Amino acid sequence: MISSGKIIANEIDASELTFEDFKAIVINDYRIAFESRQASLLGRKEVLTGKAKFGIFGDGKEVPQLAMAKVFKKGDWRAGYYRDQTFAFATGISTVKEFFAQLYANPDVEADPASAGRQMNSHFSTRLLNEDGTWRNQTNVKNTSSDISTTGGQMARLLGLAYASKLYKENKELDYLKHFSVNGDEVAFGTIGNASTSEGVFFEAFNAAGVLQVPMAISVWDDGYGISVPAKYQTTKEDISEVLKGFQRGEGTNGYEIFKVRGWDYPGLCETYLKAIEICRTEHVPVLIHVTEVTQPQGHSTSGSHERYKSKERLQWEKEHDCILKMREWVIESAIATDEEITALEEEAKKFVKEVQKEAWNEFLDTIKQEQADVVRMVNNLANGDHQLSKIAAQLASTHDALRREVVSSARKAIRLSVSKPSAAREELVKWYESKTNYYRELYNSKLFTDGVESPFNVAKVPAEYSENSKMLDGRELLNACFDANFARDARLVAFGEDLGYIGDVNQGFAGLQLKYGDLRVIDTGIREATIIGQGIGLAMRGLRPIAEIQYLDYLLYAITVISDDLATVSYRTKAGQKAPLIIRSRGHRLEGIWHSGSPMGMLLGSLRGIHICVPRNMTQAAGMYNTLFRSDEPALVIECLNGYRLKEKLPDNVGEFTVALGQAEIIKQGRDITVVSYGSTLRLVEEAAEELETLGIDIEVIDIQTLLPFDLSQLCRQSLQKTNKLLIVDEDVPGGASAFILQQVLETQQGYYLLDSKPQTLTAKAHRPPYGSDGDYFSKPSVDDIVEAAYAMMNETNPDRYPKIY
Repeated sequence: MISSGKIIANEIDASELTFEDFKAIVINDYRIAFESRQASLLGRKEVLTGKAKFGIFGDGKEVPQLAMAKVFKKGDWRAGYYRDQTFAFATGISTVKEFFAQLYANPDVEADPASAGRQMNSHFSTRLLNEDGTWRNQTNVKNTSSDISTTGGQMARLLGLAYASKLYKENKELDYLKHFSVNGDEVAFGTIGNASTSEGVFFEAFNAAGVLQVPMAISVWDDGYGISVPAKYQTTKEDISEVLKGFQRGEGTNGYEIFKVRGWDYPGLCETYLKAIEICRTEHVPVLIHVTEVTQPQGHSTSGSHERYKSKERLQWEKEHDCILKMREWVIESAIATDEEITALEEEAKKFVKEVQKEAWNEFLDTIKQEQADVVRMVNNLANGDHQLSKIAAQLASTHDALRREVVSSARKAIRLSVSKPSAAREELVKWYESKTNYYRELYNSKLFTDGVESPFNVAKVPAEYSENSKMLDGRELLNACFDANFARDARLVAFGEDLGYIGDVNQGFAGLQLKYGDLRVIDTGIREATIIGQGIGLAMRGLRPIAEIQYLDYLLYAITVISDDLATVSYRTKAGQKAPLIIRSRGHRLEGIWHSGSPMGMLLGSLRGIHICVPRNMTQAAGMYNTLFRSDEPALVIECLNGYRLKEKLPDNVGEFTVALGQAEIIKQGRDITVVSYGSTLRLVEEAAEELETLGIDIEVIDIQTLLPFDLSQLCRQSLQKTNKLLIVDEDVPGGASAFILQQVLETQQGYYLLDSKPQTLTAKAHRPPYGSDGDYFSKPSVDDIVEAAYAMMNETNPDRYPKIY
């Protein structure tokens, strides 16, 4: 029986329904659950027969997800993990056919709107953007942020999605953003497996939501295992809701409402979700719904069987407590349907899922089959009696359900084998392959960035303006003036981080701005780098323009998984279906000691493709980059010079409006002998070294690359090498870090190799981080002496008579 008398289905109050209406709702729920189970079973078979690469499914979680779907309204958000297929079907976020299209990695965005074949199955997302990259209305659809495979990774983003509701509710300046919120009433639903609650990011996000008091509803699907590892090795007391009891709010305190319900109890689940989400939505209190006694009939994934690690008793228990079986029993016992009616429904559902699966498979193959036929024909024409070529064509023709890689590989091999035999047939095949190159790039390699109308490359170039009244200020004051002007201009801007609010950050870039704009826009956070970034991702996805500060670049490591796995891949993994224009502000390079001198640029370059990396040499350039980023819609990391805040700079009269274009290097000093490339704080040392080198008769050209990603789009470095024919890269990252990337860009991408008349050189920091103190910095990172002597040695190599060895 349903003790409360209320069940929400399709946002209808069940107390107003007739019993017949109620029966129809329940039977439809059962149909959705059963179809979802059939999709899981059939999906596993498709993987094991080789038609799909890998499969991971939501079997065993169907009934609790039905209950969650009933309280998920238009405008709400989800940040979940790859077990939520029944929820996706029940809410209309996905369909069974789209589920199979994703399983087959169909790269057609119409077939797989969640990821265009770029993610494995059960990684859901809704398309938030129009074709031109502008936002769609988020209030009239049910939204899900794009899933990632790292099982706790969704928690950081979830915090931000929920926090956005708080800002929309409490900051009336945002009322004009009608397409993103209705009075902040949206709930952010998060799902996670019991084992993944052991992740640090889960506890970090859980605590932060309790502090912030945001409408975040976390469902834990607890099947007692994490792959093969049982709960006794995962969780204290083997029960996450018991562990988290201290977060239960009391009178006069903040905290959570915590619920516990069995995963096979359909009426109990419906009642629990109705109560929990009502509190969450109306009171803006986070809730935890711990769903216990969940099963996983097919084990973790297609990579193995759970019979290897579960006892016979456990397997029997899971069989008896299967949520669909339990719901079936309840439906019959409650006289909602007979056994015969349910059996007929099940047969119909099996037939439906099988038909949909076949449609998805055939649609996936259709375009490939045409390409296959074209290549077979062209290679046969090319063969003209050649046994090897005929064999390639015959093998491809006989390949049933060929994948695109097999088609293209056959074409390329035929082109190679016929390289010494030019013919019209070969030319046709070559032209076919070349014509397909851009098509394949679009299918598999496009949209690392959104590339929409609000791209930073579409922002107007506005030079800094100065007058005789322009003041000389500390760099921190210039930056503060930039932030002030932009916060006054755009109510969507919000900044947060450790010590950012009340004291205005440790270097005073935001000094006085919390007092001016309020603590809903300039905000202190706890020490929690991962969820500072997640807070920003969620806000950015919901139409705001967040600046997430990581106090020192060294501490970005504590958030690198969230930035790399989530933020950097948002556009790519959705094929520009979603975006998160978050700006990460940090400071690094030269200071003192192992954890306050960070320049891990090689690590960032390797892990943050999909994010612009800006490395301004001073606060004027930083302000210009911020002005560009505030007016565009792509994520970026801005690394300010840690030792530049108190250096004097002239304040532009248009400090909140002038822009610095991304990807545009700048010649700081003209020269004829050596091209010296650097960035950030080290650039000042290069400029100082240039003065001494001039006394030694060496005239270097100094280039500030300004942004590492993108890198020197105008190929200024190459143009300089045409004059100097010598290249020195000065970098305070470790050997082979950013310097290796810069070398690759200049020598390979810009083809600077052909312009050199001597070996290119890199001057970097030592392999370790600098020890504390000025001496530690001097002996660990490039100094003026190092730069002078490195440049001099290059001149000695080519003209030893004029430049004799120093040592």
